[in-house]
Amino acid sequence: MRCFRPRSSKAVNEVDNKTAAVVEKRQANQSQQVSRDVRNDGEAGAQQGPKYQLSRIMRPDDANIVGNVHGGNILKMIEEAGCIIGTRHCNTQNGDRCLAALVRVEKTEFLSPVFIGEVAHVTAEITYTSKHSLEVQVKVMAENILTGAKKLANKAALWYVPCSLQNVDKIMEVPPIKYASEEQEEEGRKRYETQKMERLETKARIEEVVPPPPNPERYTVGFSQSSLIHLVGPSDCTLHNYVHGGVTMKLMDEVAGIVAARHCNTNIVTASVDAINFHRKIKKGCVVTVTGRLTFVSNKSMEIEVLVDASSLVEAEKGKYRAVSAFFTFISLDKDNKPLPVPPLKIDGEEEQRRFEEGKARYLQNKAKRLADKERQQ
Repeated sequence: MRCFRPRSSKAVNEVDNKTAAVVEKRQANQSQQVSRDVRNDGEAGAQQGPKYQLSRIMRPDDANIVGNVHGGNILKMIEEAGCIIGTRHCNTQNGDRCLAALVRVEKTEFLSPVFIGEVAHVTAEITYTSKHSLEVQVKVMAENILTGAKKLANKAALWYVPCSLQNVDKIMEVPPIKYASEEQEEEGRKRYETQKMERLETKARIEEVVPPPPNPERYTVGFSQSSLIHLVGPSDCTLHNYVHGGVTMKLMDEVAGIVAARHCNTNIVTASVDAINFHRKIKKGCVVTVTGRLTFVSNKSMEIEVLVDASSLVEAEKGKYRAVSAFFTFISLDKDNKPLPVPPLKIDGEEEQRRFEEGKARYLQNKAKRLADKERQQ
């Protein structure tokens, strides 16, 4: 057994003084960095809309069995940040108090995977306001708190309308923001007009959900088609007693993930989400049926259509209605998180063939856009 002679009080004081000096220097550096960050945010905020940031460490219950954080959890955090900044901004004027309600999420790319133990920093900024709606652009940075390394995980654009707390059907006016230039305002106006037109087109082509046949063949649409039934409770809802958009998106991502996993039988992750359109509100006490089905498969990706139908338990005579719809894209990964080939989809019938061709057109259009963006950056 080894014995250690205790240090003298002088030696202990010297060590303590050195430690304190190191801590003070580190705290001073951190304080300077925070000051620079605040100053930079203030300078940026002077030219653009208000900003808001929330951060949260990713836990095991946020991820799948191999540690990849579910895309639905990221979408939920994005919507929470957007709702907070939108509600704050819309309540800076006189009149009824209101809550920003999500009506649309533009196409969202999942640029880098987020893992258990990383911190997700979600930054939301208002980038355009019309008379009755506002656009919020959100960035998600994933930080490894052990190494300090950061990566851009996600970017998204969301559209909100302010609903009065006294009357949910009353849409309030949105306070205008100041733009850095006329060009920035004009670009925002173009985005507003585009999403407005696309929402109208989506409402006109609501698809029906067809139950899968008994004992479907593997790799067919019916084999992987999945549904989730959820009773809307108080914890799912806003102050209006309507479901948070982030809650709905999380359920949609879960169902899409089940469809993709059944088709591939591998680890799968969300690669992107096409525009999510919120057609109608979902009230507390409703039963929500979320259905996902494959529409298109390429060599390394799967497009899954997700449909959300709602019906009231109390007012059953009103029947079921379509609340939300979207297309999710998933990829299959091996144990090293490298993309795997996706099994081909077996098509049966004219309807499946039509959806497959429409999905293929979206796939080629998105691919062309990514290549054009890449060339523009170079």
